[in-house]
Amino acid sequence: MSEKHKVVGVIGAGSFGTTIATLLAHNTDVLIYARKKEIVDRINTQHSNLNVDLSPRIRATNSFEEICGETRIIFPVVPSENFRETCSNMAAHLTPAHILIHATKGLDIAGIPIANLAMVNISRKNIHTMSEVIRQETSVIRVGCLAGPNLYREILDKQPAASVIASEYDEVIKAGSDVLGSRLFYVFGSYDLVGAEMAGALKNIIALGSGMLAGKGLGKNLEAMLITRGLREMIELGRSVGATSRSFLGTAGIGDLIATATSTKSRNFSFGYRLGKGETLQEIIQSVDEVVEGVRTVRIANQLAKHYHLRLPIINMIYSVVYDQLDLEKAIQFLMRYPYLPDVDFV
Repeated sequence: MSEKHKVVGVIGAGSFGTTIATLLAHNTDVLIYARKKEIVDRINTQHSNLNVDLSPRIRATNSFEEICGETRIIFPVVPSENFRETCSNMAAHLTPAHILIHATKGLDIAGIPIANLAMVNISRKNIHTMSEVIRQETSVIRVGCLAGPNLYREILDKQPAASVIASEYDEVIKAGSDVLGSRLFYVFGSYDLVGAEMAGALKNIIALGSGMLAGKGLGKNLEAMLITRGLREMIELGRSVGATSRSFLGTAGIGDLIATATSTKSRNFSFGYRLGKGETLQEIIQSVDEVVEGVRTVRIANQLAKHYHLRLPIINMIYSVVYDQLDLEKAIQFLMRYPYLPDVDFV
């Protein structure tokens, strides 16, 4: 490990931030930012967080000044709704010498309250990926994202996994691969940053729908149809905001989609499963500890589809079940009768 990568930063001590810190600790010392002092103290004194035993190479802080001053490579892992505020708070301590590789699978709608989204006509100019937020709020130029099938529990259980670092810069891809890669964690590279970010955000919507089907006790035939037709809708919506099909067909796209939309270890799948079982949106939200990005992203995607006049029946039905209390059985019957386009029309 070169001297310049001796300490790597992580912003966010939730489940995936903790997972990334654990991966990094195989190769380097890690400084992780947590807002709450009790979390910082627990990591530093007990080497534990979220019932996960941590490497002694991981140290915690609640100071943006400290983490930005001691590290050159930083992985921000915070919910999309808080991402802009976090970048703004870090901005005074960041310089163009930093590299930021985010792992947030969501979208930003700066200045638009999420509760009022249905009353606003939004287009690409209102939607920002996390890499765009970093560049808007800070002086950092070299940015990237970590995408792909990264179910945190499997990684913490030391099961083999792969991921993608997408960036316009070779240096970002190489630096991220150097500090993250190990014998159990393989890192691919991609130059399609927007595609990787859009794929990572939109697959959470399909995972919600897949969980709903499972909650209803439905089988793999319908799940497979939802995933494959859902992929088509992800690609079409991604194209409307400037992404290409390439990332959607790789590890960051279909790879992440399969893992997230079929595993009970996925927060979005589990959320949908509970909806399918009959629990209400508010009941589930009040009982979960961490953000379920698909619940937010489906609102954004539904409005984007309206603006661009896109026919995305699966995304529309998932939105209606989640927010308009549409009966799931009626949504399924609508989709089964929908006059779909040719089976493959996105390559």
